[in-house]
Amino acid sequence: MSQWSQVQQLEIKFLEQVDQFYDDNFPMEIRHLLAQWIESQDWEAASNNEAMATILLQNLLIQVDEQLERVSQEKNLLLIHNLKRIRKLLQGKYHGNPMHIAVIISNCLREERRILAAASMPVQGPLEKSLQNSVVSERQRNVEHKVSAIKNSAQMTDQDVKYLEDLQEEFDFRYKTIQSLEQSDKNSALIKQEMLALQAMLNTLDYKRKEVLSKIGRVIHEIDMLMSNMLTEELLDWKRRQQIACIGGPLHGGLDQLQNCFTLLAESLFQVRRQLEKLDELLTRLTYDGDPIPVQRPQLLEKVNFLLYNLFRNSFVVERQPCMPTHPQRPMVLKTLIQFTVKLRLLIKLPELNYQIRVKATIDNNRRFVLCGTHVKAMNMDESANGSLSVEFRHLQPKEMKSSAGSKGNEGPHMVTEELHSISFETQVCLYGLTINLETSSLPVVMISNVSQLPNAWASIIWYNLSTNDPQNLSFFNNPPAATLSQLLEVLSWQFSSYVGRGLNSEQLNMLAEKLMGQQISYNDYQLSWAKFCKEHLPGKSFTFWVWLEAILDLIKKHILPLWIDGYIMGFVSKEKERILLKDKTPGTFLLRFSESNLGGITFTWVDQLENGDVTFHSVEPYNKGRLSALPFADILRDYKVIMADNVPENPLKYLYPDIPKDKAFGKHYSCQPNEVSKPSDGGGKGYVPSVFIPVSKILNDSRDPHSPSDLLPMSPSVYAVLREHLSPTVIETAVCCKVFHS
Repeated sequence: MSQWSQVQQLEIKFLEQVDQFYDDNFPMEIRHLLAQWIESQDWEAASNNEAMATILLQNLLIQVDEQLERVSQEKNLLLIHNLKRIRKLLQGKYHGNPMHIAVIISNCLREERRILAAASMPVQGPLEKSLQNSVVSERQRNVEHKVSAIKNSAQMTDQDVKYLEDLQEEFDFRYKTIQSLEQSDKNSALIKQEMLALQAMLNTLDYKRKEVLSKIGRVIHEIDMLMSNMLTEELLDWKRRQQIACIGGPLHGGLDQLQNCFTLLAESLFQVRRQLEKLDELLTRLTYDGDPIPVQRPQLLEKVNFLLYNLFRNSFVVERQPCMPTHPQRPMVLKTLIQFTVKLRLLIKLPELNYQIRVKATIDNNRRFVLCGTHVKAMNMDESANGSLSVEFRHLQPKEMKSSAGSKGNEGPHMVTEELHSISFETQVCLYGLTINLETSSLPVVMISNVSQLPNAWASIIWYNLSTNDPQNLSFFNNPPAATLSQLLEVLSWQFSSYVGRGLNSEQLNMLAEKLMGQQISYNDYQLSWAKFCKEHLPGKSFTFWVWLEAILDLIKKHILPLWIDGYIMGFVSKEKERILLKDKTPGTFLLRFSESNLGGITFTWVDQLENGDVTFHSVEPYNKGRLSALPFADILRDYKVIMADNVPENPLKYLYPDIPKDKAFGKHYSCQPNEVSKPSDGGGKGYVPSVFIPVSKILNDSRDPHSPSDLLPMSPSVYAVLREHLSPTVIETAVCCKVFHS
């Protein structure tokens, strides 16, 4: 089943997450129509290879053309129209930058895998539960309801102001009519009666002015209360969800809803402002003793302007945090002289502001780094699929100043990756006589000068965003707080679900907890220090916990990803637990686990039974990325042979724990059928026999015994003689040999 088919079977709450990241940058129609073709291409590799990205973009357009031809024959007018529009959009947007669409599609496929992984996990962690609190959802509904009520109240007050204006015009006409009469006519009974009517009308005007001012005051008060309480909390919650999403957590939504609320409130405030201007206009035409307008209007106008200033300042947000396109799963880690992207949005979407707001990007004021590239751009509504007022910087590069480069050599690796910086943005809004200066900043970023610093830099980003919701604590690592172990383990599971498509279960997390704490504990409320996580070496090892875990992530991503996604790699299990699991199983049952002593290594252990009935366990020397680059891991499991004494070589791996036949588990991942001995005429160039790699091990008596010279050879002469009876010399001469330890 294709990945897209699996996505379509998700529950509605997960489908809503998928819907959030498909827009005009990569329309969902194309994802749906070309699902299998899209999933068969290597978009991640193309995101770093312009030539490959160019070819993929051309092929994508060819695929769209073929779909156009098909739907034209079916006379599906709507689909024909949409596909023509999409083709024109894709060609226009990415013709000059094909790597950008490769990055977008790679990110979409990755997010789909993360959501599929999240949907398959039965238990939510404490962080994810807090983000999906029912109280938060109720507050969101209340905010939307109150904003709608405020908008209606402002519109009703418009009608009151219009009635007041009409009443005053009538009064003004009748009053001027009397004033134009001769003095002798003003003493008539009819005129006196008219004067009494005018006095009654003036009383009504006074009452209506007070009523309108009171209604305006209530609207302003409602907006003030909403902004001070629920709307501020909603915005802070969205920013917190963004932090969590940046470190691999659930996708954050709700920005469009916030934009709707901010826009409606701004429209209501501008509407109230126009009402106050109309009252000022009425005041110039008519005033009297006790007139409420000159007393109340200035205060109300000052309050409206104050609320507009605050609303605009809060509406200027970083929609997508700084991120290098080459490392989409590692936002906020920026490498010097490498481009990064960042997107900002003004949540107040008014047509008058389109292309009128120019945003300037700068880096924090320590003068160590500067930003190169286009750092001033105008916000517009044309580049976003939902028409939001936004701007995306795509060509910014951090550059280290030469004056500070000399001091860099004195800094240790942790010093570099614990130094936080901030990308700042400023602009100015000029609208309806108001001038408002706006500023916002990205979440703290870590600058690196070499990709070898990326793992520790990413650890700093994880720790910061897990531990605090303060968006600008650049001195955080002067005294980093401890983190709750249960929350940290949840975030570590997110690293696997977001980066390699499958999170960790409770048993795997328990093993990591033991690895961090050195013993089996109840870790719900345990506090773990930053040093324990990322700076102190594991007991008896030359590396830290995080370096060990990051090496495993890299191994999975590059060499064993399909097997990990299928859930066939137990991975995180101690040797003691491994033996408990295998001891009662059928001989030949094996499991796969990550090495605890070798960085980025994976091994397998199988159970066997001796002639006397005793159970013994065998573990193969861990395979690292170098060896897995030469031979796929699934093929290693299929072709693996072991030789004991002078026995015939045989594959001891029969069942994947607990009892899954090996070929049933891994068969679809084999690169080809098991190799057979070939004759010179069967293949190979110029009469050569095709050669293959076959992993072969010789069982050693004990891993602690000193090795004899013959043990140090790939295999002993006697073993080699047995092997030659069953395999061609050209096959075995390239065999990969490794040690097996048993107990």
